Amino acid sequence: MSNFTYATGKRKNAISRTRLYAGTGQITVNGRPFEDYFPRKTLQMVVQQPLKLVKMLDRFDIKANCSGGGVSGQAEALRHGIARALCELDPELRGLLKPAGLLTRDARKKERKKYGLRGARASFQFSKR
Repeated sequence: MSNFTYATGKRKNAISRTRLYAGTGQITVNGRPFEDYFPRKTLQMVVQQPLKLVKMLDRFDIKANCSGGGVSGQAEALRHGIARALCELDPELRGLLKPAGLLTRDARKKERKKYGLRGARASFQFSKR
């Protein structure tokens, strides 16, 4: 099992290093089945989105290492990685994946806290008297 396609997916602070093997449709995240790693059905749907779009749900085994961020960010990073790996494997799939927005890196990150304020934009309560 050495011939694989590799891609990196990112979202917020989450990074997913994704490898696509020819196989039967098993998805493993950090050594665990992805149903265990992402227990919410919505996150499972997010992960499978690129495979469903190109109708290849049971053609590939996926092994991914996800780190950083939260569960939702990791699921979207994995989706990004899978889409990029599919595109690298077969460049003709780009026509399906690009319009669906699966190849675009979602660059939105958490805004940093500013000094003198309570958060990024929220300030402390103002008292006139």
